[in-house]
Formats: sequence, structure tokens, C-alpha cells
Amino acid sequence: MAGKIPPRLTAAVLGCALVALNVNTALASGFFIREQSSTAQGNAFAGATAGADDISYMFFNPAGLTYHEGTQALTVASYIMPTSRAKDGQATTDTGDRIEGGRNSGDIAENALLPALYAMWDADEILLEGLRFGLGINLPFGLITDNEDDFVGRYHGTRSELETININPVVAYQATDWLSLGAGLQVQYVETQLKNAIDFGTIGAGAGGTPGSLADDGAANLRGDDVAFGYNAGIMIDTWEGARVGLAYRSEIDHDIEGNVDFDLSAVGQVVSGATGQFVATDAQADFTTPAMASMGIHQDINDEWAVMGEVAWTDWSQFNELRIEFDNAAQDDSVTVEDWEDSLFFAVGTTYKPKAVEGLTLRLGLAYDETPIPNDTRTPRVPGNDRYWISIGAGYQPFDWAEFTLSYTHIFMQDGDVNLKISDDDNNQFRGDLKASYEQHIDIFTFSGRIIF
Repeated sequence: MAGKIPPRLTAAVLGCALVALNVNTALASGFFIREQSSTAQGNAFAGATAGADDISYMFFNPAGLTYHEGTQALTVASYIMPTSRAKDGQATTDTGDRIEGGRNSGDIAENALLPALYAMWDADEILLEGLRFGLGINLPFGLITDNEDDFVGRYHGTRSELETININPVVAYQATDWLSLGAGLQVQYVETQLKNAIDFGTIGAGAGGTPGSLADDGAANLRGDDVAFGYNAGIMIDTWEGARVGLAYRSEIDHDIEGNVDFDLSAVGQVVSGATGQFVATDAQADFTTPAMASMGIHQDINDEWAVMGEVAWTDWSQFNELRIEFDNAAQDDSVTVEDWEDSLFFAVGTTYKPKAVEGLTLRLGLAYDETPIPNDTRTPRVPGNDRYWISIGAGYQPFDWAEFTLSYTHIFMQDGDVNLKISDDDNNQFRGDLKASYEQHIDIFTFSGRIIF
């Protein structure tokens, strides 16, 4: 398959990859970003753990690299267009007063360009037959939601931003004719920002504040980052003729995010701060863990033209019990948001068609169900996601032995995300208030990739 590549084209493809990695990512649909492969997306990620169509599948199972030859590079760019709008918001303070502000919000989600970059080195001739080395650079967890500053739910959260960069060197080895193994190291950088309004009208009611008043509001703005490590591993088994089964695991990564928090104070807030020593700029830290994941995929070739595939994946979201921010200022109590997320499952089925009449063309289709980890009684305006239903289509074309391009489109239908937070259920909400709202949501995704073989 390998062949000569025009030098200018090589430079152009690698240059596009480097530019893509400098683009910020944002998602309003949750922490985990599955969109790491245009090829796999065309099948709604069905069979991704058993996939070997190109080297981008190393994100899902590093063992799949043994199905490829030569030195290769692949870049992915996903343009994600999420929509999430709050409607019918109602909120009251601890004293029963109505919280001022808008009941409906604009779109709290932001469109984003999500990059990924992959490379593989075939060590057959130099080191050991069946040995492959790979490198993936991804943004696997991310989130941006931005509720309006005058929304009635502003005390529960306004802007929430989480960005990760994951560098994943891997090694894969074909141990037998039917068994391949793979493993890798994850080096993960995380950066976060959390903002919310502060109800100084309620906190400082004794100093002349008006509960739930926009005029008496203050704000908190937390920023922090961290680097931590994890691992991933997988196996690929050629079972019967034309069939592959893949099993993969990605470890949790424990972050100790350190940063600082600044406060904007209203006149009443300044009185409260002066009297208590609270709400002054200080260093802060929070523990954050990206969840462990396990998956199984199957790929079955029906004939030279048709193949079918399936996927099931489990994510250990149940370790996300609370979001706790600890302040260096001894006078400032911890800020705690109860999450109580639950483990979630992802199911997908898909099919691929390679028409003999058009050499190099591949068509893909897939359907998926993505279960939300968020319980109805702890859903917040920061992450108002719910169950998702995927429909995906894709096409790939290989005009030369050394080049291949793919394009995929996905529409994700989402159930409304109902928020129903009560002080009576969680006394951490005492100064955030009761909140009821419903978020209407959907997502559209276009993804392109280009692969070259040296």
C-alpha cells in the first residue's frame, strides 16, 4: 500500500494537523468527547473497539494498530454544533422570595472545532515483526456552558469550562495469527473555569440586602489546572472468518486541580466580606477524576462489499459524587455541589458498504443510544445533559495508495434536561435557592479526516 507522497502535500497535511491542535474545543453535552475519529463516527462508533479501518481507532483500542503497515499520519477535525436553551425557569430564595432574572436563556452551548492527531510507526523490519508504535493527541474530555448572568438559575452556575489535552503513546504487538495486544500511557492536562453569581441579597439581608436581587449580586470566578497520568490497554481477536472482537480499557485519571478564585462584590457584598473575612481573592483546589471506561466491539465482514458491527461501552461516572472546592482562606467554607452521577452505557450498531463499482469508496451508517449519567434530582445548569440518540452517516475515499479522506455527519437527538434543585434536598443550596427549569437540546457534528502513508 505504501508509496511516494508529494513533499508539498506531506507538509500541507502535517501543517493542518498542527494548526488544528491550537484550536479550543467546547462541548455542552457532557464531559466525555467521543468524536475522535471521522471514520468511526460514520458508524456512530459501532464496532470502534474492534475497528481497524484506519489508525484513528487506536483511541478506542491500541491493539488495532497491528492491522496496518508502514509509517502513517492522520488528522481529524470535528465541527460540533450543540444547542441547549433553558425555558420556564423559576427560582426562589431560602426565604421564599422570588429570584429576579430571566426565565428563559439563549443558547448556553458554543460551537467548537475539535482536533485529533495520530501517527504510527511500523517496526517490522527494524525491531520485531508484528510490532507497532503509535501516538495519539486528543481532547477527550471537555465542556463549555455559559448561562446568562441574569438567568434565574445564576447562583447555581453561569460559565463552566473544562478542557483537556491527552497525549497517548502506545505500543501494539501481534502475538499470534489471531491475537493482538496493545497498551499505552496517558499524559493528561486539564484546565477549568467555574463562574457563578452570589446572592448577597440573601447572605446580607441583615445588612440591607434584598434576597434574589440582581442589584445586590456578586460573582465568583475560579480558574485552575493540573497534569496527571493514566493508562489504556486492549486486545483484538480474530475469531471466525471475517470477524474480529475487541476489548479495551481506559483508566481513570485523578487530578488535583490547583488555582485561584476572585470575587466581584456588590455594596452589600463588601459589607459581608468586611464583617466575615470571606469572599476575598484566595488560592483554591478541587479534586477531579476523569472516569474509567471499558468497551467491547465486534466487526463482521459479510462479503467483499458489506460489513456489520456493534459496540457496547461502560463509563464509571459513579465516582463523581460531588464537586467540592476548598479555599486557602480559612474563613471561607468549602463550596459543595452534590452530583451523585451514575455509571452509564453506550450501545451502537452500524454497517459499511464498499461498492465494487467505485474503487476506493466506502459508505457508512450507524445508530447509537448514549445513556446519561446525570440523575434527574441533581442535574444542574452547568451540565444539563440527558439521554442521547445518534444517527450517523459517512463516506471515505482513497484516491491513491498513500492517501485517504473521510467525511461524516451526525445528528444527536436529546431528551429535555429538566432541572429541579431544592434546598430541602441539599442544604448546600441554601444560598443558591430552589430552581426549576428545562433545557431543550440537540447536537449536529461534521467531521473530516485525512490520512497519509509514507
